[in-house]
Amino acid sequence: MRTGQDIRTDAGSSWFFDAGRIALDFAHTGGFADDPDRRRPRGHLGELLATPADLDEWLGLHTEPIDVGATARELQDARALRAAIARLATAAAPAPADSAAERTAVAAGLRAGTGRTRPVPDDIDTVNLFAALPDVPPSLPGGRRRAGANRVRLAQALSSVARDAVALLTEVGFDDVEADGRAARLSRCSAPDCGLVFYDSSRGGTRRWCSMQRCGNRAKVRAHRARRAAV
Repeated sequence: MRTGQDIRTDAGSSWFFDAGRIALDFAHTGGFADDPDRRRPRGHLGELLATPADLDEWLGLHTEPIDVGATARELQDARALRAAIARLATAAAPAPADSAAERTAVAAGLRAGTGRTRPVPDDIDTVNLFAALPDVPPSLPGGRRRAGANRVRLAQALSSVARDAVALLTEVGFDDVEADGRAARLSRCSAPDCGLVFYDSSRGGTRRWCSMQRCGNRAKVRAHRARRAAV
């Protein structure tokens, strides 16, 4: 399964963002729009799954080509899964650290992240329901034959997304537990006007930005201007 996609905000800006896990990428296709507690990322995302054909294309690019095109009802179901994953990821992601020293300590597992909330049981049930279905079977490339069908059913692709969410959220948990010496892997972009959620697969767990080309570069420009203004 391939991660990363071009996403856009509802203001029209667009950039490449790799959330590090297919479940998080799926959530960032627009799943943070349902946000009664105002905890979603502040970089408001535009809708990438506007039609059933959009869903077919996205799943085909990130899992395997879909056998039969999605219906309007299946798009609605997929959005329900997406919203559940988005809310669970937001609940599990610690708030960005305030200082460089705190970021380093949290990333190294020397200090626990804070700001997590308890998950909603209905969201857990939704993810588990999709994950219980047969998923896209793994295959080893290089052979002369392909076991099974060349294209997969939509439900299989969504099950693969849901199973990745189960694995991710089982790994990171939801509690502000004591630091255990392991690198913190689920993070939010440190930019105050962003906050996108990503899985940090860097060796030291020190990724700060959704994208260096976007928020990372903006932070560098602001820091440079501040240094010049202080001279």
